[in-house]
Amino acid sequence: MTLAALFVVFGVVIVLETPIAFALGLASLSYLLLEGRTPLVILVQRMTSGLDSFPFLALPLFVLAGMIFSRAGIARRIYDFARTLVGHIRGGLAHVNVVGSMIFAGMSGTAQADAAGLGIIEIEEMKADGFDPAFAGAVTAASAVIGPIIPPSVIMVIFCVMTEVSVADMFLGGFIPGILMGLSLMTLIYWMAVTGRVHAPTLPRASLAEVRRVFWRALPALVAPVLLIGGLLIGVATPTELGAVVVVYGIGLGFAYRDLTWRDVWRLLREAAVMYAVLVFIIAMAFPFGWLVAINQVPTAVARVLLDISSDPWVILLLINAVLFVAGCVMETTAILIISVPVFFPLARQLGIDPVHFGMIVIVNLLIGTTTPPFGISLFITMQIARVSFGAISLAIMPFLIPMVATLLLITFFPEIVLFLPRLFR
Repeated sequence: MTLAALFVVFGVVIVLETPIAFALGLASLSYLLLEGRTPLVILVQRMTSGLDSFPFLALPLFVLAGMIFSRAGIARRIYDFARTLVGHIRGGLAHVNVVGSMIFAGMSGTAQADAAGLGIIEIEEMKADGFDPAFAGAVTAASAVIGPIIPPSVIMVIFCVMTEVSVADMFLGGFIPGILMGLSLMTLIYWMAVTGRVHAPTLPRASLAEVRRVFWRALPALVAPVLLIGGLLIGVATPTELGAVVVVYGIGLGFAYRDLTWRDVWRLLREAAVMYAVLVFIIAMAFPFGWLVAINQVPTAVARVLLDISSDPWVILLLINAVLFVAGCVMETTAILIISVPVFFPLARQLGIDPVHFGMIVIVNLLIGTTTPPFGISLFITMQIARVSFGAISLAIMPFLIPMVATLLLITFFPEIVLFLPRLFR
C-alpha cells in the first residue's frame, strides 16, 4: 500500500504540473508518513549523501561553459567555418546546421544550449536563404540532440553521479555515436534535397583561400573542444578540472573577441547558478525516491517481469528503449533519467551489459525525446525562434526521427561503437 502511494502521489502531482523536484519530494514524504516506522530525517540524509560526489562538481562548470560559448561571439565563427566546409553540398545550410552543431557540441553540454545559442544563427540564416521555417526549426532541434552526446554533457554527469560510472569513460563513449548521429542526419537531408522533398538551395563552393581565412578566424574557438578532448584522451586532468580550464579559456576568448564584458560575466554566473541550483534540487530529491524504490525491490520486480518475457539481453534492451522512447514523448529528460536509472540499471548489470554502453543507450534515447511531440523541449525552443506553430514543426521533425532512432538501434546492438574509445584509452 505504501509503495503504491509513492507512485500514485508522484503521478498525481506530475499531472497537476508540479515541478519534478517537488513531485519526487512529496511522493517520498507521503511514503514515509504512511509507513510510519522510518524517521523523516532520512530524506535529508539521503539527499546530502547522494550529492557528496566529486564528479558532481563538473556540472556547474559545464553549464557555465555552455553559456559563455553561446554568448561570447564564438557561435558565429563556428557557423561561418561550417558554412565554408559543407555549404556547397546538396542541402546547403541544412548541412551547415548539423556540422555547426557537431563542432559546438564540444562546448555546449546541453541540447537546449545548442538549440537556443547556435540555433538562432542557424534558423535565421536558413530562412533568409529560402528554407521553409518549419524545416529550419526541425533541423535545428534534431542537430541539437548531438550537443550532449559529444562531450561535455550535463546529462552524462548526472547519470555518472547516480551510478558511479566513470565520467571520463562516458565522455569518451559519446564521440562515435555523436558523429554517427550527425552523419545520419546529413544523409537524410541530402536525400530530401536530391528528391525535391524540401527546397534546399546550395551555396557556391568556398575557395581554399576563403576556407583558410575562416578557419584561422574560428581557430581560437575550435581550440576549446580540442582542450577537452585532448585532456580526456591523454588523461592529464579529470573532467571536472578540464571543465574549469574550458570556462577560463572561454572567458578569455570572449574578452579577446571583445564580445564579453565583466558585466556579461557576472550575469552569466548568476544565470548558471540558477540553472545549477535547479538541477541540484531535482537530483537531491531523486536520491530518497530512488532509495525507496530500491529497498522495496522494485528493480527486482521489474527485472522479473522483463525476464519472464525474454532472457535475451538484446530483447530486454529493446523493451527498455521502447519504454524510454514513449516516456520521452510526455516527460522531461532529466525527470525520466532520475526515475528510470534506479529501476533499469540493476537489471542491466545483472544481464552483464556494460554500464557505459547502457548509459549511452539511455542518454541517446532520452535526448531523442527532446524532439518528440508533445513535450519535446527543443521543439518549443526552435518553434519560437523560427516563428512557426507547434503543429508545423511537429510534422517537420518526423523524418528526422528515422536517422536518430536508427543511430540508437546501432549503438544498442553494436556495443563497440560506444566502448571502442573508452577501452582504447582506459
